[in-house]
Parts: sequence; structure tokens; C-alpha cells
Amino acid sequence: MKLVCSQSDLSTNLSLVSRAVPSRPTHPVLANVLLQADAETNQVSLTAFDLSLGIRTSFSAEVLEGGAIALPAKLLVDITSRLPEGEITLDDESGESTGEGLIVTLTPKSGRYQVRAMGAEEFPELPIIESSETIHLTTAALIEGLKGSLFATSADETKQVLTGVHLTVKQDTLEFAATDGHRLAVVETTNERPLDDNNQLELTVPARALRELQRMLAHSSSEETVAVSFDQGQIVFAWQNQRLTSRTLEGQYPVYRQLIPRQFERQVTLERRQFISTLERIAVLADQKNNIVKVSIDSEAQEITLSCEAQDVGNGRESMPAQISGDNIDIAFNVKYLMEGLKELPSSEIQMHLNQSLTPVIFTPLGGLKMTYLAMPVQLRN
Repeated sequence: MKLVCSQSDLSTNLSLVSRAVPSRPTHPVLANVLLQADAETNQVSLTAFDLSLGIRTSFSAEVLEGGAIALPAKLLVDITSRLPEGEITLDDESGESTGEGLIVTLTPKSGRYQVRAMGAEEFPELPIIESSETIHLTTAALIEGLKGSLFATSADETKQVLTGVHLTVKQDTLEFAATDGHRLAVVETTNERPLDDNNQLELTVPARALRELQRMLAHSSSEETVAVSFDQGQIVFAWQNQRLTSRTLEGQYPVYRQLIPRQFERQVTLERRQFISTLERIAVLADQKNNIVKVSIDSEAQEITLSCEAQDVGNGRESMPAQISGDNIDIAFNVKYLMEGLKELPSSEIQMHLNQSLTPVIFTPLGGLKMTYLAMPVQLRN
């Protein structure tokens, strides 16, 4: 195998796929990146796979001799990222295995590096989904769905199904939902090409895989179409020259639709940025005690007051105008959960729907994306 490519192409694509290289591989070959060079198409593909998450990406190069080889990921990333810009020749000594095993030579314009490699045949195949359902989404819709749900996933590995985002595929929509038991985020986006039948598919995808997907999509144009295919236990996202595969999480996801109240006694319309900046100031004091912020809704004055009493430290209160319908009420929240959700609601104005001081509170954007954020209030202790 022999190829000539640019340092920036090799380095960028290596750092992209190496995020799927396990830090503690269960088998030596998993610490490698599989490099495949095709002389006919002049394409080089790189693959990393930890047996759950797999990332493949490809780029153009001058492939003088095709071939495949498994290269040590961390070492290769560290070397190529530090090489000067320009062309690099990659050569596996004409494919001849020396007594020391496979050796790959990298030749930048300023020197020569040799690394030990492994045979490509040892590298596990990425899963291929054959009898699959496939939907097509724009990058923009996928990013919206991920941005509005990933933050609400749980980090608690004991409740494994909550560490993922639950996807519900309907005929012409895809719904993203995430909950950690304290809050719930639901986003609905539209499929570019609807499914043929009325089947409804549901699966839960690990947040780790979706964060990598979000990172990869950030470099694509918003009009790019992503093909999403799923099968029992597996999901694949494919676009342009990139592909991400992930195992799905097993277990029954909570029936979250039942948590969202259908009717409300009170409704508040607020300017989102002003609400967040007021919360951020009050949070300085809330942080000193138990992260609790009190929200007092005053229907007569048409304003809400945010306050925090941090014993032995001090207290703070701040009011802001709001459009309020319904009776006055005091309600309290964990300020972290409140702010994280509000930051992801994609509109300048938001609505807050609530019933009693300890029943679920729903936040929705006014106009635009269909997103619902549910936060559970906490008990006020006098």
C-alpha cells in the first residue's frame, strides 16, 4: 500500500474517528484505526470501532497502491497533528511483513516516521444493516433534535436506558426525548422523505454516540441529508463521506407522554434572554445553599419575581415583566435544571404552563421548533 495525502486531511479525519477508539480496549486491535486505500477511486477511509460506537470517514488522496492496514490510533494522531502542513507519503514497505511485523512509514517533507501496525483482517467489521427501515433528515433538523434533547439525558449508569435519547420514528416526523427523572425534553422534527407505511419505530440511542454525531454534523451544511437506518439493536447515520454506527440501549423507556399535563390553570409568557440573565444572577446566591430558586407569579402586577434566601450568606430578588393568566402562585426549582432547559428553547419568547406548586411545569418556545421542556418543581422549605 502506498498513498500521498495532505497533512491537514489526514490529521482532521484521524482526530474525528479516533473518538470511537476505546481508552481501555478489550482487544489490542481496537486501539487501532483501520486505514483502507482504494487506487480506483483515490479515496482513503478511516474507521474506529469500540464494538458499540463506530465512526468511518473518508477523504481524497493520491493512492499509488491500494491496501488496508490497522494503525495505532493515539500514536498516529499525536504524530500527524504535529507535522507541518504539506504532503505526507504513507507506505507499508510494499506490504512485506518484516520479522518485526508490519511497519508503516510516514514521510512528511521534513523527515520520516515509522510505526508498527497490525493486519487489517484482525479489525472487526462495522455492522451493516440490511433489512432496515431508513428515514432521511436534514442536518439542520437532526442538530435541532439533538441540541434540544441531549442535555436532559442522565449520567447515572445504573439507569442505563436514561443515559440515551429515545427516538420515536413516525410516518413523517422523528421525535427525540430525554429524561433523567428530574426533567424531560421532547423535540419533534420532520422527515425529509416520509416512511411508506404507518409503522411507528422506537429505539434508545446512547448519548455518547449522539454527542459524537452532533460534533461531526457541526461541520456539514444544514441542507445536507442524513440517512438514518435502524434494525434490532443497531442504528446507522450516513451522509456524504461519513458514517456513524451505534448499538441501541435495551430496556423499557418511560412512557413520558403521560407525564405531560394536558390542561393548565396558569400560563406565563416571558422574554427568554431576560429570564435567563435574571436567573444567572440569582443563581450566584442559590449556588451558596441548595441551588433552589423561588419564582413568584403575580397576576395583578403582571410580573414574576425570582428570589433566593441563602442563610448566613445573604439573599437576592429580582422582578421582570410577564404576561400572566391565572391566579398568583409561588413555585420553586433547582436553578440548574431551569437554566439548562431555557438555554435550549430556540425562541425569543417562551411560555410557561403550570397548575399547582408541585405539579410538572411545561416550557415551550413561541413559534418555530416543536419543543417541550418539563421541569419538576421542588418543595419550598420556609
